[in-house]
Amino acid sequence: MNLPNKLTTSRFFITIVFVVVMLWDSLPYNTSWAALLFFIGGMTDILDGHLARKHGLQTDFGALMDPLADKILVCAGFILLVGMKMNPQTQLGDYQFPEALAVPGRELLMPAWMVIVIVARELAITGLRLLAANKQVVLPAENIGKRKTNFQFVAVVSMLIIISYPGWGEGWVNFFGFEIAGWPWSIWFTFIATWGAVGLTLVSGVHYLWVNRDLYLKDM
Repeated sequence: MNLPNKLTTSRFFITIVFVVVMLWDSLPYNTSWAALLFFIGGMTDILDGHLARKHGLQTDFGALMDPLADKILVCAGFILLVGMKMNPQTQLGDYQFPEALAVPGRELLMPAWMVIVIVARELAITGLRLLAANKQVVLPAENIGKRKTNFQFVAVVSMLIIISYPGWGEGWVNFFGFEIAGWPWSIWFTFIATWGAVGLTLVSGVHYLWVNRDLYLKDM
């Protein structure tokens, strides 16, 4: 197994540890550790693709498993954020968010409808890949799909940081709580990253289904 494929495979193990840490409420700074693990997972995604292209190490295994590893990690992150309650000791203060900015939610949580959109898209494209594989066709990741994945990684990490940083000390509170137009910049950043992730998820899903429509239209 070459190095890019090892990095891809490692993302499955990172996902398992990430889920355990996120659910381990008694672990000090569990969401902080989870943010770090998710960030590392994102970095392996960038690195494995870079190494594969640079050294000519692209394989069918990598073409199939790299996007699958991304989907499992991303879906795990978004699903675990749904319904997650913030620690009362790490509130951001008395900020009251208007309904229009209720993303990732009034309590800085991930709205369930957004996760449904993201997971549904990933399942649909995974099904398309399985159909293609059954026809001895390998569908590589496209640029728009990679941009979508990048936005998804950033959205999850930014939400985890927002939930976690008030417990990191006054310096981090001042940094992430610095206001722009009346709101902490970290809130604006998370808002943009979350909507960007959902928007690109929809656009890339439609694009992928349209470009590869011959794969499934022939069987309908």
